Amino acid sequence: MAETAPPPSDATVAPPFHAPPARAPASGRAPAPAVSACPLVVDLDGTLVRCDTLGEAVFALARSWRLFPTLGLLATTGRAAFKRRVARLAPPAAALLPYNTALLAYLHAQKAAGRRLVLATASDRTVADAVAAELGLFDEVLASDGKTNLKGAAKAQALVSRFGAGGFAYAGDSRADLPVWRAAAAAVLVNVSPAIAGQVRQHVPVEYALDDRVPQLAALWRAMRPHQWTKNLLVLVPLLTAHAYGDPRAWHGAVLAFLAFCATASGLYLFNDLLDLAADRAHRRKRQRAFASGRVPVARGVALAGVLVALGAALGVAAGAWWVIGLYAATTAAYSLKLKELPLVDVFCLAAFYTLRLFGGGEASGHLVSLWLLGFSSFLFLSLALVKRVEELTAVPGAVAEAGAGPAFAPARRGYTRADAAILQMFGCAASFASCIVLALFVQSEATAQTYASPPMLWGMVPLFLFWQCRLWLSTARGYMHEDPIVYAARDWVSWSVGAALVLLLVLAHSVTWFPG
Repeated sequence: MAETAPPPSDATVAPPFHAPPARAPASGRAPAPAVSACPLVVDLDGTLVRCDTLGEAVFALARSWRLFPTLGLLATTGRAAFKRRVARLAPPAAALLPYNTALLAYLHAQKAAGRRLVLATASDRTVADAVAAELGLFDEVLASDGKTNLKGAAKAQALVSRFGAGGFAYAGDSRADLPVWRAAAAAVLVNVSPAIAGQVRQHVPVEYALDDRVPQLAALWRAMRPHQWTKNLLVLVPLLTAHAYGDPRAWHGAVLAFLAFCATASGLYLFNDLLDLAADRAHRRKRQRAFASGRVPVARGVALAGVLVALGAALGVAAGAWWVIGLYAATTAAYSLKLKELPLVDVFCLAAFYTLRLFGGGEASGHLVSLWLLGFSSFLFLSLALVKRVEELTAVPGAVAEAGAGPAFAPARRGYTRADAAILQMFGCAASFASCIVLALFVQSEATAQTYASPPMLWGMVPLFLFWQCRLWLSTARGYMHEDPIVYAARDWVSWSVGAALVLLLVLAHSVTWFPG
């Protein structure tokens, strides 16, 4: 029996498969009928959808603390009853699941040719019925029913009882599907490893093969958000403002603090993405993230997040800033779980995350944050946090925009509606000007006169900071702000120019006497 090559892209529709009857296998079974006449049985997790629906539901229950009473069912009544309970407590959003679009194209072509399609899955019937109703493709559904876990040999036995040995073709993705393929007339391989594919070909012909996997390491690397590590350069600010450029011990501590924040933040980004699966899948850009798209299993994300947070804690201890790293991790976790849903609380939390980086750098370098720096940075970071939130509210997802979203539109897991953008913009602009007022007061303070050789030169920093923040707000209002403002600034040549001018003014004011007293 012939084997077709996988389509070149997700948009390619595979032609209906027609093949002559297969020869009798070595087991002595009756010859298989033509595959086009065989029902095509399709697995769910990892095949029709790219994710593990049970793993995602279990994580959702863990977040709501409802998982632990449910775990007892595994020991007392078995896996099938556990799946039934989990499915009822955390039903899937079938419309948002990451379906394998290339396989769906093939299934639609087979359906159009008159082939019978059957969904057979070890997931609970509740999940299977929701998926079948969403797609409208399947003529029949077989699934775990609370008593029988329809996986592996149990699924093979159920399909043989229903269609007879060699009376169906089967689409699967994993080693657990081998007993089913051995009982089938033909195989459809979906993202199967070469080793498993070789075993399948020893028993049945391959009707269709599809492999469109993305390397998981690359997907996990992107999920760790290394581009966000630029925020952690804030740990250097206390060292720089203290003019401790030649202090190697301070640099050593600051670098360790930088690495600690990078590891901890990346672990918590993974954790946040796992919590926001449903919201990310409804977002035009975030649905391509590693977990939302199904490219990486939830279990691997949980494991890597734990390793990164532990590494961050160890580096925080080595840097002498363990309490700052611990406080950052605790508040970020609380933010991901609940605080991000509370209006205004969320932006104050975001501002606090920036400020904690300053405290971490101060602790690690031995140059503590001054009250002047704390006052200035608090207003500055609040303004940046409000930029981020206003950008989210004004950037309406494509599907919502097409539907004509009104002012009541609210992003998922946010405590705002789009109508709040104007008042948040006012808050942010006010915070920007307040930060510059604090900076101006610092410039003319007695502490500045005692520290800097030419304090009047620092006045140049005030209009530069104000210009930069006003430009951020103008970019946000015009729809140019598609990233976190710090990440946006890191890619913006004007921001780099302003930053270079600020550093130059700071160094000259400290070391050059141009304005004798």
